[in-house]
Amino acid sequence: MIMANEKKLVEAITSMEEDFAQWYTDVVKKAELCAYSSLKGCMILLPAGYAIWENIQKELDARFKETGVENVYLPMFIPESLLQKEKDHVEGFAPEVALVTQGGTETLPERLVVRPTSETLFCDLYANIVQSYRDLPKLYNQWCSVVRWEKTTRPFLRTTEFLWQEGHTAHATAEEAEERTIQMLNVYADFCEQVLAIPMIKGRKTDKEKFAGAESTYTIEALMHDGKALQSGTSHNFGDGFAKAFNIQYTDKDNTLKYVHQTSWGMTTRLIGAVIMVHGDNSGLVLPPKIAPVQVMVIPVMQHKEGVLEKAVEIKEALSRNFRVGLDDSDKKPGWKFSEQEMRGIPVRMELGPKDIEAGQAVLVRRDTREKTIVSLDELEAKLSELLDRIQKEMLERARKHRDEHTYTAHTTEEFKEIVSTKQGFIKAMWCGDEACELKIKEETGASSRCMPFEQEKISENCVCCGKPAKTMVYWGKAY
Repeated sequence: MIMANEKKLVEAITSMEEDFAQWYTDVVKKAELCAYSSLKGCMILLPAGYAIWENIQKELDARFKETGVENVYLPMFIPESLLQKEKDHVEGFAPEVALVTQGGTETLPERLVVRPTSETLFCDLYANIVQSYRDLPKLYNQWCSVVRWEKTTRPFLRTTEFLWQEGHTAHATAEEAEERTIQMLNVYADFCEQVLAIPMIKGRKTDKEKFAGAESTYTIEALMHDGKALQSGTSHNFGDGFAKAFNIQYTDKDNTLKYVHQTSWGMTTRLIGAVIMVHGDNSGLVLPPKIAPVQVMVIPVMQHKEGVLEKAVEIKEALSRNFRVGLDDSDKKPGWKFSEQEMRGIPVRMELGPKDIEAGQAVLVRRDTREKTIVSLDELEAKLSELLDRIQKEMLERARKHRDEHTYTAHTTEEFKEIVSTKQGFIKAMWCGDEACELKIKEETGASSRCMPFEQEKISENCVCCGKPAKTMVYWGKAY
């Protein structure tokens, strides 16, 4: 029987079938991941949301360091003249740039740009610290916030200020830079699959979609529950374009001056939005165990009975050595506690009542499938470890199955338009490489090119748009 309060909590979420956008907003608010600030487009990360980001940061940072990357921190203000040094780059960011024109009571002699990204600052740094081939490679990353003046915002997915990491590396050769660009993309894809349980499509962006100033941009693309794509991480090869603009040269072994080759790569708090939209359901958030701030919530049932709360505390403390464990010892009814734990996406809840204690057991309930398992207290730690591993694995399998079942193939324009109008998901179709066709497809269908995947398939000989000989297979889709 559903308690009145429990029913009210669940009903507070719009069903995703009814209105996916409203469902998303409801989950973000009810799970208390973030709150709206007094400045439009800027969000306040609450403890539950920030804890997820901390886990993302911890996991990613360890992976970066395994590849030799070091963390630094650069200023958040960029002199406008510095940004102007790289023409394509500044044109790409001009509409989103926030400017500071006054400091205290004084008008500034030069306007300052609030960091939208830090390529120009890193270039300025490298121009000063790189002199010899012995100084290379430089493998730097920074964790910071950036500001982009977005017209339309949505929590985590697109906000005026957001948290991210941006890696910036400098190399002696083009080959080393390309190798690092792909290496970091693979780090991202592996992290998303193994930690966030989100399968990714890896590939290269078209020239139209690549980063401003980059030679090439590589991306990982995920499919959300509503069939829209989400660009989840990008890695850029800058070649020596930025190096020439900023005069970043080094003396090589043969005593000649050469320009460095650079890369840049980043992931943001939009990953939290991806976790919500890939795994969530109509009861709220569903968190993969590896990223969940609380992996197990111990819920004492009939905690007013003698010994129940004490046993729950004892178990919580014992489990905390190897798991992230919470204890709900509030005076709320059990039904409300269960519903709240589901709303917050905690992977496993552990129910412990007087009869359980007497029998030397506990009830473990999975958040993702709601499957219940009775476990002996003697085996609790081992069984819990197995269960969390199984949840993590099966969440990835379900997400991959959903993606594959919502990936379609189009051979002709008519077929492409039919899929866009009747189905939701990725569309695989051949492309001639002409930007005019890419623009026409987006204009007529709303679907943009997501990437040219590394794993190519020859669906047909001809471009899906113009019918001319095709050069590559592209994943298309409507995107966030």
